[in-house]
Amino acid sequence: MSNVRDLKKDIDYMLYEVISDCFTYREMHPDNKADEVSAIINDAVELRNDLIARVNNPDGKDNPKIVKAYYQSVKKDLMDGADKLFTRLSAITAPKKKKS
Repeated sequence: MSNVRDLKKDIDYMLYEVISDCFTYREMHPDNKADEVSAIINDAVELRNDLIARVNNPDGKDNPKIVKAYYQSVKKDLMDGADKLFTRLSAITAPKKKKS
C-alpha cells in the first residue's frame, strides 16, 4: 500500500486535472455553459476536501486490515468521483447530434 502522502498527492493531482480541464473549457468557450462548469469546479473542490479529511482521519487505527480497506475505499471513491466529474464535463463539451 502506498503511503498517506502519496495518496494525498494522487487526490490533488486527479482533482486538479478536472479543475484544469474546466478552466481550459471556460477560456475557450467563455459564453457557453459557464454556470455548469463552475458547478463542476465546486464539486471537485468539495470532493477533494472530503477525501483529504477522510485520509487524515482513518477508521480502525489499531487494526492494519481495517486501515488498508479504509484507504482502498478512499482510492475507489477518488476514481469514481473523478470519473463522474470528467463525464459531466464531457457531456457539456460534446457537440449536440442533429436528428435525421
